[in-house]
Amino acid sequence: MAKILIVDDSSTVRDEVAGFLKDNGLDVATAVDGKDGLAKVKADPGLKLVISDVNMPNMDGLTMVEKIRGELKNTTINVIMLTTEGSPSMKERGKAAGIKGWIVKPFNGPAVLESLKKLVA
Repeated sequence: MAKILIVDDSSTVRDEVAGFLKDNGLDVATAVDGKDGLAKVKADPGLKLVISDVNMPNMDGLTMVEKIRGELKNTTINVIMLTTEGSPSMKERGKAAGIKGWIVKPFNGPAVLESLKKLVA
């Protein structure tokens, strides 16, 4: 069972973030979009943290979070958005959906590693 799920339609970003976290001793799974991410959250009750892009095909990251909270009734999993989006309206929607943080790409693993470890402890 993974502790962290990386959801991004960019294989480069998925591989970079997952590789960094695995190299630092964390259990990681990946998903290619929000629809895939939602299915993986549903299938793995051991997940503690989702790190997701916003803009993806099939289902965007914010819709995925709203479905995790609403349809799955999962209010305990921590969610952080990792995205190029920085608009106040997007951030407000994310806050309303219960996300814990908003990281603007590019991913700077060393700067956030300790915070991420606390979210999965």
